[in-house]
Amino acid sequence: MKHRVIDSPVGPLTLVVDDTGTLCALYTDGQKHFPGHEALGDRDDTVAADAVAQLGEYFAGGREAFDLELAPRGTAFQQEVWAALRGIPVGATRTYGDLARELGRTGASRAVGAATGRNPISIIVPCHRLVGASGALTGYAGGIERKQWLLAHERAVRQV
Repeated sequence: MKHRVIDSPVGPLTLVVDDTGTLCALYTDGQKHFPGHEALGDRDDTVAADAVAQLGEYFAGGREAFDLELAPRGTAFQQEVWAALRGIPVGATRTYGDLARELGRTGASRAVGAATGRNPISIIVPCHRLVGASGALTGYAGGIERKQWLLAHERAVRQV
């Protein structure tokens, strides 16, 4: 494992790659479930160059979808939820219940929320696009302010 830290409009981002150079984590500064240093590996500011470039394009408003090989680590259910998150269009939101129903697991909105909260590749796997049943911005491991910023950014890009 190796990692690098980059600046972004939502604060420092820590990108982690495995031994093959595949992105397995992207954490925001102070994020819930941020792992210990041993899980990040050595710092190497040359890794994840494609992810850094695509994140730069995303934050500049020139990219809506990421085209990266990802290797998030989690249970089979978490992997299923994270894959479904990638299907939510930029600028759109879904509720936890919507996603549970999409997965054929009606009534599993809390389980979807728990899996989403453990998403190790924030922003690229867009867990910020999930909202509460009322449409309220609830639960985001990176903080509600970041969730608000990311959604506003994506909606502004879609308006252009």
